[in-house]
Amino acid sequence: MTIKENVKRILNNVDAAKAASSYSNQSVSVVAVTKSVEANLAREVFENGISHLAENRTELFLEKYEALKDCEITWHLIGNLQRRKVKKVINYVDYFHALDSLKLVQEISKRAEHLIKCFIEVNISGEESKHGFSVDELKETLADFSELENIEIVGLMTMAPFDATESECNDIFGRMKELQVEISEMNLPKIPCTELSMGMSRDYEIAIKNGATFVRIGTEFFKDL
Repeated sequence: MTIKENVKRILNNVDAAKAASSYSNQSVSVVAVTKSVEANLAREVFENGISHLAENRTELFLEKYEALKDCEITWHLIGNLQRRKVKKVINYVDYFHALDSLKLVQEISKRAEHLIKCFIEVNISGEESKHGFSVDELKETLADFSELENIEIVGLMTMAPFDATESECNDIFGRMKELQVEISEMNLPKIPCTELSMGMSRDYEIAIKNGATFVRIGTEFFKDL
């Protein structure tokens, strides 16, 4: 297989999942997670039509950003971010997918020099090992997010457990969609919450069928090279 063939296969799967869902008119942004590959392979993904790239660690993000700065890439930071590293990286980021505390969002607001589009991480499955707000914590905190500068809460993000069955994924992703709609309908300042970041290589098609608008796919792009 080549990266070109993998990109084509993934995009075909995305289109098929959309067509089989109740959200067939909804756009889905495919984000290529390039944390496990060198910059030359990330560049090849970009050259084959995927303009959204993601890293999960500050140092690797900055390395890839520098290596690919001649490309018009929309950059996503998807990993949990320590507050002490915010200043170093945040102004190179277009989308941040892991707002998991009020203190973190306050630090991002303080350090950002342009509008950062953010997803609030929700631990909707209740796993002790996962970061993120519980649903109750999120609802209690939302008003505080509205008061911050240079932050726009574009949506919510979650991850299903690694060993989740298809039925369990449907339940988790379905509840996330309901929560996203509920928050969007609150019409809070700076919190449009129209987007839903969920689904990875193992479950992105299930996520799309449940209303995901951003899917984060890594290993499938580099399969069988």
